[in-house]
Amino acid sequence: MRIMGLDIGERTIGVAVSDMLGWTAQGVTTIHRKSLAYDLAELKKIIKEYEVEQIVVGWPLNMNGTTGPSAERVESLSAEIVKETGLEIIKWDERLSTIAATRTLLEGDVSRAKRKEVIDKMAAVFILQGYLDGHQNKQR
Repeated sequence: MRIMGLDIGERTIGVAVSDMLGWTAQGVTTIHRKSLAYDLAELKKIIKEYEVEQIVVGWPLNMNGTTGPSAERVESLSAEIVKETGLEIIKWDERLSTIAATRTLLEGDVSRAKRKEVIDKMAAVFILQGYLDGHQNKQR
């Protein structure tokens, strides 16, 4: 079963997908948001191509654990994705995922321009890998 990870932002959606065994997350793309219809169409293409059966979305909590406008945006798009696809969506705490992705790219000496291109996709990888690791630990 493949699982898709999403880092949903105002202007972009970072997308990652797990391997067939659900052990590792790979970055797929960054969707540059244009409209709800466009965003959903792009997500549905990826869901079909990778035969995704479940979706993990980064849940943007504030550092004190409260929700804010970002969480409301994620909740809204998540509801639309469920309506369009019927797939289950799991919320995963994404605090520090973008910071971790940035740190990884900096350690890899990736240029600022290239970091900007891939940061959302990398954040989706961190979100999905965190979920996969947590899920694997529960099964042991």
